[in-house]
Amino acid sequence: MITMPKLFIYHANQCNPKKCTSLKMAKMNKAILLKNPYKVPKNSLILNPYAEKALSPEDKEIVEKFGITALDCSWKEAELMFKKFKFKNQRSLPFLVACNPINYGKPCMLSTLEAFIAALYITNFKDEAWDLTSCFKWAETFIKVNYELLERYSNAKNSMEVVEIQQDFLRK
Repeated sequence: MITMPKLFIYHANQCNPKKCTSLKMAKMNKAILLKNPYKVPKNSLILNPYAEKALSPEDKEIVEKFGITALDCSWKEAELMFKKFKFKNQRSLPFLVACNPINYGKPCMLSTLEAFIAALYITNFKDEAWDLTSCFKWAETFIKVNYELLERYSNAKNSMEVVEIQQDFLRK
């Protein structure tokens, strides 16, 4: 049986509910939906595209103990939203290509579901990442398209090495 780390989502109600990966994850009991940002568990790992430190396998213990939190908001509002709240364990995801129907093929424009899948995979909760792909038909494609990078990131020693892998990939 797969023991999924706790996944939290602060949902800012800025999306189309019919296409929202967060709402579907919550409905499927894959994540806990939070309507108030002050309810975000203070020690959880916060996925923040503007964080200075990249997510790496060394974050596994935080994920295991405290879970992962994603902020679900419009990409247009994201920078403002992340500046608004001060969270402890903030990490950015390295370069990956989105496979969701809204941002397919766009670098780094991941859905909340894709962000969780990537975070779980990189912190070596690979079975749990694959389990999350059951939420949407297209989700498995995300791992397949990004497989080489996800594997390399998940084998990195630390955040600095993740950034080096990313830079090496982008230079090619």
